[in-house]
Amino acid sequence: MTRQAVEEQPIDPQRPIIDPHLHHWELLPESGTLRSSHRFLFHEALDMVNRSGHNITHTVFAECLTMYRVDGPPELAPVGETEFANGIAAMSASGGYGPCRFAHRIVGRADLMLGAAVEPVLEAHLAVAGERFRGIRCHTVFSESNLFGGPSDPGVRGVMLRPQFRQGARVLAGMGLSLDVWCLHHQLDDLISLADALPELSIILDHIGTPEYRGAYAGRENEVRAEWSAKIGELALRPNVCIKLGGMGMDIYRSIDNVSEGASSQTLAERWRPYMETCIEKFTARRCMFESNFPPDQAAGSYGATWNAFKIITRGCSEGEKDWLFSRTAADVYKI
Repeated sequence: MTRQAVEEQPIDPQRPIIDPHLHHWELLPESGTLRSSHRFLFHEALDMVNRSGHNITHTVFAECLTMYRVDGPPELAPVGETEFANGIAAMSASGGYGPCRFAHRIVGRADLMLGAAVEPVLEAHLAVAGERFRGIRCHTVFSESNLFGGPSDPGVRGVMLRPQFRQGARVLAGMGLSLDVWCLHHQLDDLISLADALPELSIILDHIGTPEYRGAYAGRENEVRAEWSAKIGELALRPNVCIKLGGMGMDIYRSIDNVSEGASSQTLAERWRPYMETCIEKFTARRCMFESNFPPDQAAGSYGATWNAFKIITRGCSEGEKDWLFSRTAADVYKI
């Protein structure tokens, strides 16, 4: 189980926050792997938010390969995850667990490589969750190095450039749904190309387009940061793209072990400020949203410290900019 960190006192505790990237899961040990068990279901999330003292008004469930159906057509297996998230949303919407509305919007998964055949999959998600279902995230992240303790799927390399993927993405756009994308910095050219090919598609880049510092990029931190910054600037010229500011607390090179480093908000703010200020400068606050990416980001610090770090980073921002960064952008993108 997760080791609970002692929470800091919240900074600006009344500020409304929409957390646009929260996972729920129950990880069970797998034979032959180092993965430990970890439960982060509704009550664990509720306790975490309450202990933080921050005014989290809504959360968006982000897909995480959990609770898939084992029966039926394989392309419909991810609909089980949406059923699971919708159950959390229904519990929260009862009002019996406090004012925060968990899983108020849902980002599920569908395989865009199905092309036009992805439409019935998306319809199945909508049939389960209705207006709560706002879009998908599919497998796009690729590294020559290991990710989370295992090799990347070589079939994912260049997936955003493939005609079948783009056909599926066009169906997504036509249904008024959005596409969350997590990719590493050296994949940002592919995302720029996708955004240009489908200007009608609402795209959200997760985790700032994670800079990679291992493998071929080891020892090249300044070079990687400069390349990442330039690509973020190019991507920001595409008006159909928004960006999530977060995901920097997780360790993408090892399996999730649920033990927090316990860094203070000041330490986290110092680490993350250069990246987040670059994103805000390039995209403007109206197209940026802070995300917790919990539980993965608890590898660095607690939930409360994470939001305090974001508030420290934005001390020089106007009140209007803060409103966009902490809630309004997420509300616009996910129709909250």
